[in-house]
Amino acid sequence: MKTIYLDHSATTPVDPEVVQAMLPFFTERYGNASSIHHAGRDAYDAMGAARESVASLIGASPDEIYFTGGGTESDNLAIQGYAGHPVNRKRGKHIITSKIEHHAVLHTCQFLERQRGHRVTYCGVDGNGVIDLDELAASIADDTILISVMLANNEVGTIEPLREIRRIVGDRPIAIHTDAVQALGEMDIDVNELGVDMMTLSAHKVYGPKGVGALYIRRGTRVGPIMHGGGHERRKRPGTENVPGIVGFGKACELLARDGAAVRERVARLRDRLVEGVMARVDDVVLNGHPTRRIPRNASLCFRGCEGEALLLHLDMAGICASSGSACTSQSLEPSHVLAAMGVPIEIAHGVLRLTLGKGTTEEEIDYTVDTLTSVVDKIRGISAALGV
Repeated sequence: MKTIYLDHSATTPVDPEVVQAMLPFFTERYGNASSIHHAGRDAYDAMGAARESVASLIGASPDEIYFTGGGTESDNLAIQGYAGHPVNRKRGKHIITSKIEHHAVLHTCQFLERQRGHRVTYCGVDGNGVIDLDELAASIADDTILISVMLANNEVGTIEPLREIRRIVGDRPIAIHTDAVQALGEMDIDVNELGVDMMTLSAHKVYGPKGVGALYIRRGTRVGPIMHGGGHERRKRPGTENVPGIVGFGKACELLARDGAAVRERVARLRDRLVEGVMARVDDVVLNGHPTRRIPRNASLCFRGCEGEALLLHLDMAGICASSGSACTSQSLEPSHVLAAMGVPIEIAHGVLRLTLGKGTTEEEIDYTVDTLTSVVDKIRGISAALGV
């Protein structure tokens, strides 16, 4: 049975060109980038080239890119590293974020509340998952030092109004961090146009390897390390660098610069074909997230009268890989905190299905998914009706 992979927001396959770029750094080009001999310099130079590729894709300077072990680490470094810096700590302990952030942000903020005495405001969102800008503006206080709002939501795909947040902040000494893990490759990104001071990125969402990410830190933004060891990554992130992974991330960004716009356009058409096909053939379906301001690959749907887990199991048996929300919480039976914040009733939220497309997705796969999903929903609803559920 052929696998139809519609879970690209969880992870993507590594592009063959990325694999080829990485391979030499496992074998003949294996030097430690901190070594001063020629093998070390070779690894260091390769990291520098990758840093330039990542920076170029988001309109940053190479010296503003710091490599990490992934998106979660980058979120932690941004929030803990900024809030814990002595200069920022003296200025205040108030942080603003939203209720629909990735848990890497939410749990980090909660840690700072419990362990470090910070005060955090969790702003609400509307029914489309867009942050309440009036609430955010009203939440800014004299001791506010940081705002962290994601660029695109990982569950429903809504793109958040970062430019408007920058306008609200104005010239106040408040740093803006955004988790752009789901947005990279899905839209044009320019850190200067967005007005952000820190941005979290991850390689494995953009056809790069797992276990490597990056944090953009605008020059002059005070961020201290959250781990201690050597002086790697200009003393922001100690530990021997994952040179093959970093090279792979750089290559993935090169491919996005080359092919990204065409891939986005094609994936958006397929996404619309999927949503329109399901909506035309299945009753009581809700599209979650903003109808137009969303990343191209995301289709988050709620099916009334169905359990998301049952949908996933039936689709899996038909060869279709999907998810019920964030991959980081897919083992939980709790309703999505994102849908709850959007005001989706719990009985509907339990029937959520996230289908996320990629550059290898075909029209035939979409049509097969629509056919299969239609029959699966009918089957599950029929069983529920027979049981009187």
